[in-house]
Amino acid sequence: MNPLRKQRIYALVSIFVGTLIALFLILNALSRNIDLFYTPTQFQESELGSGVLVRLGGMVEEGSLVRKSQSLEVSFVITDFNHSIKINYSGILPNLFSENTGVVVKGSLDEKENFQAVEVLAKHDENYMPPEVSKALKIRK
Repeated sequence: MNPLRKQRIYALVSIFVGTLIALFLILNALSRNIDLFYTPTQFQESELGSGVLVRLGGMVEEGSLVRKSQSLEVSFVITDFNHSIKINYSGILPNLFSENTGVVVKGSLDEKENFQAVEVLAKHDENYMPPEVSKALKIRK
């Protein structure tokens, strides 16, 4: 085989293999950064075990917010108007967190089947609701 032709074939194969490796690395990184979003109904219907970190979203039920005195522990109930889940959280809530508003919490079930949140996200103005929550609520109504 001609040395120039051999060199071109090696270059094309190298470019092809390099492109495949780059594509694999990009897709692998993207798949690791996906957070699953569940409504309370989807979460209760799923068979996720304790310790699995998930995002859970819905509306904070009116009258469900309970703050413990002399600590940062708080509990509240979120709903998608079909099912509700009690959330326990220890930390400072966002300033715009209130009842009857959309919220997304990140956390997991503990051994006692209580949802322990590690992060709470609230809407940023009166017209905003996380797109996933809005879509899920429209489907359920």
